[in-house]
Amino acid sequence: MSAKGKKFSRTRVSRYMSYLLRHNPENLRMDKHGFVDLNELLDKIRKRFDVDESFIREIVYGSGKRRFEIFGDRIRALYGHTLPVDIKFEEDETIEKLYHGTTADAASKILKVGLKPMGRRWVHLSPTVKIAREVGLRRTGYPVILEVDARAARKSGIRFYKATDTVYLCDYVPPEYIRYVRLR
Repeated sequence: MSAKGKKFSRTRVSRYMSYLLRHNPENLRMDKHGFVDLNELLDKIRKRFDVDESFIREIVYGSGKRRFEIFGDRIRALYGHTLPVDIKFEEDETIEKLYHGTTADAASKILKVGLKPMGRRWVHLSPTVKIAREVGLRRTGYPVILEVDARAARKSGIRFYKATDTVYLCDYVPPEYIRYVRLR
């Protein structure tokens, strides 16, 4: 809630932040690591929403899904970029299975050609079926869950990176490492 008492959906403000920090900074000065000045971002957001810095910090720190990072007086999106940014992620060498929630149409294509970033910098994967289902629900009421055999893919040279506790990233997953998961 802003100082003037108006309520805004955290989701709406977070989506706008994601748009600015992942896809189109709209004249915000972004460094090569994806950081922009927090006050400049706040000024841009205030043109649409009557919010203050504590509201922005609540979005960053109040969600179980770490989408953003504040470092000093700078802020960035952690993943999901279509912009070229240089963010170093920790390679995960232990996870054995990862999951991807999607639509039935997309799943049939993925099972033929593999998982590709599709306009983003990375393929996004989830560590659990539950999280993948939540992701899939953003696109359809009946998500299809695909399982990635990360262990086998890793043996063929594919690397997986942990962006957050709920998001893993990779460049591409060939179809031979993907299978359909039957939900109960």
